[in-house]
Amino acid sequence: MAILETLPFKAPLVDSLSIQVVVDSRYENYLPKETHKFARVEHIGDIPGKLMQTFAAEWGLSLHLTARSERIQSEYLLDFGWTPEVINRNFDLLDIDPTKLNGLVLSHGHLDHFGGMDGFLQRYRAEMSNELPLYIGGEDVFAERWAENPKAPDHTDPEIASWGKLDRERVLIHNVMPVCCQSPNIIENAFTSGFLERTSFEINSSHTLLQSVDHFTAEERTGKLVTDNHPEEHALCYLVRDKGLVVISSCGHAGIINTVKTAMAVAGTDKLHAVIGGFHLAAAKQDYIDFTLDKLDELGPDIVLPMHCTGPTFIDKMRIRMPEKLITANVGSRYTFGL
Repeated sequence: MAILETLPFKAPLVDSLSIQVVVDSRYENYLPKETHKFARVEHIGDIPGKLMQTFAAEWGLSLHLTARSERIQSEYLLDFGWTPEVINRNFDLLDIDPTKLNGLVLSHGHLDHFGGMDGFLQRYRAEMSNELPLYIGGEDVFAERWAENPKAPDHTDPEIASWGKLDRERVLIHNVMPVCCQSPNIIENAFTSGFLERTSFEINSSHTLLQSVDHFTAEERTGKLVTDNHPEEHALCYLVRDKGLVVISSCGHAGIINTVKTAMAVAGTDKLHAVIGGFHLAAAKQDYIDFTLDKLDELGPDIVLPMHCTGPTFIDKMRIRMPEKLITANVGSRYTFGL
């Protein structure tokens, strides 16, 4: 699979962007109506026409994205949650039309983001376009991940166990074509960030190990497991007309500040409209979270919409420090930017 060559980059503009949460770890049925100066927020309580059914939640993430401009409308599914049961259930209850999907995007190679993919494709692939791309950030997305596996019941004797692998052959069997985006690339009216530069204070927050695909180091050449730095992780981004840049970080292992700064540099803009998704701060210490908030505030987003692995401590601090910017996530909810 060849890396796409990029021409001098010009980020496309969209007039509006809607993001609907298909999979996340929280669902509240009785959320009050929510308004925000810079976005339309639509929560779903009882599902229209399906009173006896409800959404499922799990550790993982999947987002349905619809962008509109004068020239084009595009729909993408970003990530697939941990299990096919949850993504398939919620996708069906949300009445998303699979025939309208222009493509799929996978943020990185962790099970809670690709685990539902195979079952999702088994269920819906026949209804989708014949030519269906899967945008990935690098070959390491197909590498097997390993993690500590604490032994029950006292968890005092951990061991290393496999944490899954995205099977390239299974993807190809579904007639889905991986498209490698190690460099920034325009996909319809969105763009991918390419490799996330590591230039800030942030440290790699991944809990997994892997054998690198390229085997650059002595440890890798001998087959030793090494720290997973996620060179394949990338962000999906949109430039909303008259509003600014929307950066969607599914997990943020490279750091949310690194992610946003990379996207801003790629788009050639200093106007940051929204930062959305997983920021991987659930296990971070308080001073690290505080400093992250300092740097995020300096970047000046209009909206911060944390999801998945961001963690309650960060969200609680946001409510204190930047309450006017915070919007909370919920399975099924839709958030529209560029009204």
